[in-house]
Amino acid sequence: MAFIDYYKILGIDKTATDADIKKAYRKLARKYHPDLNPDNKEAEQKFKEINEANEVLSHPENRKKYDQYGENWQHSEEFEKAQQQRQYQGRGGQQGGFGGFGGFSGGGDYSDFFESMFGSRAGSGRSRTAQSKGGDYNAELHLDLKDVYTTQKRELTINGKNIRLTIPAGVENGQVIKINGMGGEGRNGGPKGDLYITFTIENHTKFKLEKHNLHSIVNVNLYTAVLGGEITVDTFDGKVKLKVLPGTQNGTKAKLKSKGFPVYKKEGVFGDLYITYQIVIPTNLSEKEKELFEELAKLRTK
Repeated sequence: MAFIDYYKILGIDKTATDADIKKAYRKLARKYHPDLNPDNKEAEQKFKEINEANEVLSHPENRKKYDQYGENWQHSEEFEKAQQQRQYQGRGGQQGGFGGFGGFSGGGDYSDFFESMFGSRAGSGRSRTAQSKGGDYNAELHLDLKDVYTTQKRELTINGKNIRLTIPAGVENGQVIKINGMGGEGRNGGPKGDLYITFTIENHTKFKLEKHNLHSIVNVNLYTAVLGGEITVDTFDGKVKLKVLPGTQNGTKAKLKSKGFPVYKKEGVFGDLYITYQIVIPTNLSEKEKELFEELAKLRTK
């Protein structure tokens, strides 16, 4: 079986950090994603290789095994057990079958053991294969903040397969969800791998999101701020009327309870919306307005 260089696939070297691996994977996954390369078998195969490489190198334990055992990293435990058995036999231990490998004996060498493990003929003449779980797939889903305000259904194409996905309201930027059994095929009858989807949430709204609370700046004209009144403000799902108290100062905050963002997987639970008032000073005053402001200024100094 030809050796697969996962580092080469991602275009990185063996000293790459976790951040380097993640950056390289994201860049290549976007480039070769099936949605961007429809009916392109070469891009589809490349995308599979990229996912497989990331599945191995992004997990510290898997990467350690891969660095030591190469492509056969998933069978490192079997190999280590075989080594222990050889050492035991070398010290005069009991000869014969090695439990779990049906007839592996001290007469063979380590290469024979690997051949038997991966389906070639062993010393006994019987074919032996080891089951292993399929590789995990990793994908990114880019959404706008307004898309995750409510629960919705999406259909994704992952490695040529259409997957129906329910996205709960309130999913957060960078959050990862796992879908069992939607990864690569298992080897020798082993279970399928899993699919990990990382959400990238972009905010193109006027609201700033902090955890589950929303923040917004609202302009209030000078006269309403001084005399008080009622204004209409935007919330994430509509408009509401809000009373402004007389003498409201610039930077005053108002809290609208449960008008924030939904809490992930908590039906009907929302954060709050915080409104910050920004007092707007009138410009381009008429002569009459200037006179009136001058009179007000005189009254305030008495």
